[in-house]
Amino acid sequence: MANLMDATSLQQFEELLKNNSKSLTVVHFHAPWAPQCSQMNEVMAELAKEHKHTMFVKLEAEAVPEVSEKYEITSVPTFLFFKGGEKIDRSDGAHAPELTNKVQRLGSGGGGAARAGDVPKEDLNERLKRLINAAPCMLFMKGSPQEPRCGFSRQTVQILKDHNVQYSSFDILSDEEVRQGIKTYSNWPTYPQVYVNGELIGGLDIVKELVESGELENTFPKSDSLENRCSSVFTLLTRVFVNTQAAKCGFSRQILEIMNSTGVEYGTFDILGDEEVRQGLRTYSNWPTYPQLYVKGELIGGLDIVKELKENGELASVLKGEN
Repeated sequence: MANLMDATSLQQFEELLKNNSKSLTVVHFHAPWAPQCSQMNEVMAELAKEHKHTMFVKLEAEAVPEVSEKYEITSVPTFLFFKGGEKIDRSDGAHAPELTNKVQRLGSGGGGAARAGDVPKEDLNERLKRLINAAPCMLFMKGSPQEPRCGFSRQTVQILKDHNVQYSSFDILSDEEVRQGIKTYSNWPTYPQVYVNGELIGGLDIVKELVESGELENTFPKSDSLENRCSSVFTLLTRVFVNTQAAKCGFSRQILEIMNSTGVEYGTFDILGDEEVRQGLRTYSNWPTYPQLYVKGELIGGLDIVKELKENGELASVLKGEN
């Protein structure tokens, strides 16, 4: 597909921006080990079919660190939007409705006449229906969960977070048509609005009532708490567990080489595949760096500790749980 490309170097990335300076360029900073990135790649491929005058670029974040560092990419998936060689917007996380909306809005910016090959504008009601059903729980809010732009939205996000509700969100400030249209569509005049399985639950007051009545737990889809997810990481293994970064990390590569030399069976978990676990484990185990080695659920340490154990001849017995 001519408008769906991979950028594998800084030079290629800069050339793609330069050659497409008159149109919108969407860059997906991804990681091959993250399943949410694979899902968003599929979404982007579909968008590329619909928006033939927009350039879509996939860039592996760790493979081109100079670009990732320049634009402060700290997690994947992250999408950056460029026009005229300049960044004009950003979307963090696997939020298909938000990505679709921004491509539609930014790609059509400027009010020019429709060009041959452009897809006719989607019927508003059909678009609203699709957005409402984009996830089992959808929050239409002002801003994003990371940066709410009104007090009601901020309170709603906090309640959903406190109760481990799994949801996606849509920033109604980014699309005036959706902002006005959904009021009529659902006959609910204010924001935020929360939907579960395509049905309107209500706004902040209703969510608070569900909390007070104890009904919220049975109304919303749940996600595991960070503590449970960190704990479940440990229960995945039978004996030895290495919590690594990608093989491109020199420290991780060294510890894997040492582990392989011992002949002891072990499991691994890629912390780059889950940013919340990556950050949470540092607090959970009070160990700030990676890789981390655990035996029977107990933290042994990082690469330096493993090297010391190997030099002292104690590594094998530690891995076998004999110490």
